[in-house]
Amino acid sequence: MKKLVSSLLVLGAIFALIAPGAIAADLNDVGYVDQTAIGSLPPFVAANNQLAAYKAKLDSQFAAAMKAAKSDAQRQSVTMQFQQKFADKQRELVGPIFTRAQLALANVADKLHLSIVVDKRIVVYGGQDVTNDVVSLIRSNQAIAPPSASPPPSSIGFVDQSALDGSQKVKNANDQLQKYIDSQKPIYAQRIKDAKTDAERADIGQQFDKAVSDQRDKLLKPLIQETKNVTAQIAQRKHLLLVIDRGDVIFGGTDITQDVQNALK
Repeated sequence: MKKLVSSLLVLGAIFALIAPGAIAADLNDVGYVDQTAIGSLPPFVAANNQLAAYKAKLDSQFAAAMKAAKSDAQRQSVTMQFQQKFADKQRELVGPIFTRAQLALANVADKLHLSIVVDKRIVVYGGQDVTNDVVSLIRSNQAIAPPSASPPPSSIGFVDQSALDGSQKVKNANDQLQKYIDSQKPIYAQRIKDAKTDAERADIGQQFDKAVSDQRDKLLKPLIQETKNVTAQIAQRKHLLLVIDRGDVIFGGTDITQDVQNALK
């Protein structure tokens, strides 16, 4: 519940500010790439298949280890150990291919003088499709060196939603919401137990949902508006044309996450 609510908060703030639906046609320093096409390349498919097979074996070992654990501390230790094993194998199998893809993307962006490359999914109009260039370079037999220059300053900014999720204000709001839910559950549970018909029970359930929804709005809407205002102010100060989520940025861009975090403290 907490993760969901905090995610909704940030999504509401950022996308209400500037929906990343269309990147203006006159921004010729903006590129986009189809990550699905890159992920479908044989090296990525082979690595992911190997990783899936490894995870299947790891899952059975994990289940056995958890069953043998005698305490919460032991179970936590087992979980951390197996998470680390999976992360290590992921770096081993996928890491080199991912690094090559990143270098290919950086080289193509440098060659075309792009300040940012975004995910194709968020582009409706404009920008340069560099998917084929990146795929060709990944498939080539040549070694790919890092570009000599950093990407130029971009008029498109981004924020890391997961980082904003971790702000103290969001945590406090989520904690208050959860406390409210915990306090109301036994009240509504008793009312449902005392109800005489299914219709009454359904109505009480709907009342509970509405009460939680109203409390969520009360706690989170002010934070959504504050985040929206702060992000807009920083974007204007930095002369940014657009602000999108970090997850949609593949290369370049102007990171304003820390600026937003500082302003929200």
